Amino acid sequence: MTAQEIKVTTEKAGMAIEPAIRAPWMEGMQRLLRQKTAIFGLIIVCILLLTALLAPLLAPYDPVAPDLPSRLQAPSATHFLGTDELGRDILSRIIYGSRISIQVGLLAVGISLIFGTFLGAISGYFGGKLDMAIMRVIDIVMAFPYILLAIAITAMLGPGLNNAMIAIGVVGIPIYARVVRGAVLSVKEMEYIEAAKVSGCGSLRIIMKHVLPNCLAPLIVQATLGIGTAILDAAGLSFLGLGAQPPTPEWGIMLNKGKDVMNIAPWVIMFPGIAILFTVLGFNLLGDGLRDALDPRLRNNN
Repeated sequence: MTAQEIKVTTEKAGMAIEPAIRAPWMEGMQRLLRQKTAIFGLIIVCILLLTALLAPLLAPYDPVAPDLPSRLQAPSATHFLGTDELGRDILSRIIYGSRISIQVGLLAVGISLIFGTFLGAISGYFGGKLDMAIMRVIDIVMAFPYILLAIAITAMLGPGLNNAMIAIGVVGIPIYARVVRGAVLSVKEMEYIEAAKVSGCGSLRIIMKHVLPNCLAPLIVQATLGIGTAILDAAGLSFLGLGAQPPTPEWGIMLNKGKDVMNIAPWVIMFPGIAILFTVLGFNLLGDGLRDALDPRLRNNN
């Protein structure tokens, strides 16, 4: 193929790229809406988001103000989910805890996504010794148990919600780096990438404009699944005393404090656990649905 033919091919590709990308995404969304489990997950996620946004309007009581005369009351018309060991309304604390969970999930996944995408893109695109060096570091990081590495990083930085988010984000970087690298290795062999190189596009422009846009599907799926995992990990770190600190209305803290009175007031630990369960379930179902909808290899099965 001559340089002139390649230039013509690039121009045609540029004119056709938007419809070509839009059509699969529209088909993917239609397949997603046909999956009942994915819709159920989407409903859970939407409820969680609305709860977090409208927390001041939905919460009937102050989530941090103690009310000792009302301590360890069972669920009733006054306190729908009961009260904890300090008399605080559990429903109000769960509602405000949804804000923290969403914050942790989005920021932790954002850290993993940004740095993981950067490392995976340059590793997959340039290859060679750079690829080998980055992947060996990734392999070393992934050799450590995920939660233990998060605990170690949080312990070094010090207890706190922000440090917990950083730790969860850091330990998630290798996952996104591998996902992006695999996608880039496949995309960079396409003809339109070669056409872009011949037409004079620099490496950065090719990566940002041609390579990464075609790697979005696996990234979106991994990020959706990753939010649920990050929320669960943050609750685990808070349960161990390394994440959010009292009196913050965080679900992991509620489980930690509730374990001491679970024999006489099981609702103190039961309802925060249910909140974590449905939140993680919602993101996992939505992520699985997105994977099935956006993966071209599964189109014939939907």
